Amino acid sequence: MTDSRVQPFENASASEVPVRGFLHIPVKAVPEAAAGGIVLTHGAGSNCRAPLLVALSDAFAEKGIAVFRCDLPFRQLRPHGPPPRGAAERDQQGLRRAVDLLRAKIGSRVFLGGHSYGGRQASMLEPGFVDALLLLSYPLHPPKNPAQLRTTHFPNLRTPALFVSGTRDGFGTLDEMEAAIKLIPARTQLLPIDSAGHELLTPRNRAALPDTIASAFTAFVS
Repeated sequence: MTDSRVQPFENASASEVPVRGFLHIPVKAVPEAAAGGIVLTHGAGSNCRAPLLVALSDAFAEKGIAVFRCDLPFRQLRPHGPPPRGAAERDQQGLRRAVDLLRAKIGSRVFLGGHSYGGRQASMLEPGFVDALLLLSYPLHPPKNPAQLRTTHFPNLRTPALFVSGTRDGFGTLDEMEAAIKLIPARTQLLPIDSAGHELLTPRNRAALPDTIASAFTAFVS
């Protein structure tokens, strides 16, 4: 059965980066102070149909938050494989456009989140463009290469950010994440997920994790 609260959404323009994904309509009304919407996107090897993003979108909608989970521009051009060299700038443009479109639809504050590569691109947007960031499994460094840190922009990150990291994530230990987050002048929080790797979802936490993350983020932005 098709869920009428989840609607395909696409906006193509000859002059702008196209946007494609699914809009999750909030299940219930919430006080205006708690209202808002969030754009969610995927990692380098995935797309917006990733189980984590689908489950998390449903969890946010249950809390009265509208969600637009979208495919990054590189994924719209190629169905499989990682982003090609030089894709980051266009992917960031796609995120800006997705945020603008969601903001126009809901007329309220908008947040931005992404898993791994998607979260990294979200963190590179200009300060104040969104109200807060949800960074799922931020790829702090390549696996087995802790010296190659992806934190150059952290001292310029002025947007509040909730980081969600598994305790077994090869892209960064919790100790490494805590040290890196201290570089950020904005308000931050680290939510550790016990026994989880880079994908975050495990057979043991699959039922509870989406609500855990959505609850933590809604509290973070309250």
